[in-house]
Amino acid sequence: MTVREPSPDAVTASGHDDRQPVPPAVVEAARAGDPDAFMAIYGAYDARLRGLAFRTLGDPDLLDDAMQDVAVKAFLGLPHFRGDCAVGTWLFQITYRTCLNLQRGRGRVVPLPDVELLADDATADPTEFVLLRIELAAALASLTAAQRAVVFLVLEEGLDHQTAARVLGVPPGTVASRLSAARAALVKCLEGPRRDEEMQ
Repeated sequence: MTVREPSPDAVTASGHDDRQPVPPAVVEAARAGDPDAFMAIYGAYDARLRGLAFRTLGDPDLLDDAMQDVAVKAFLGLPHFRGDCAVGTWLFQITYRTCLNLQRGRGRVVPLPDVELLADDATADPTEFVLLRIELAAALASLTAAQRAVVFLVLEEGLDHQTAARVLGVPPGTVASRLSAARAALVKCLEGPRRDEEMQ
């Protein structure tokens, strides 16, 4: 089943504290069809959108395809964007739905080991840090695409549950339950290698 793109007119206000606000004049120019204004908006969010796409898809080749689709859909949809929520929230919605549709067409993809979530908690030992990254990458790979998206949006991007729910098109309670399940799965997966080491 194909997931429909979010309707710009259907998006309502959110509590998303946009870290990269785009000046209203730029948004208005983009809505009027100014390609330079659109590129200014898209460029401001590109890295963050790619982060969500990578967490959802896990494949750099699919990532490029997804981002091309996102750019086209955003450009065509922006003239109808009313500005009732942060433009970043709307772009996250488009990105997530595009990735789900691509993934459904190609089957489940295991994420590559590109992990920064625990960088601040890593020990000074480079070997330990590398092992931690490998273990966390494997743990993330065990999650569903929906769980990985929640982890990215809430834990990495810092979105509140209400905004993450708007991006994912689910109730806030579903975000909380997916995040809880993802955390439990990550802890279980990460504790496994540690327990094996202690038993040796």
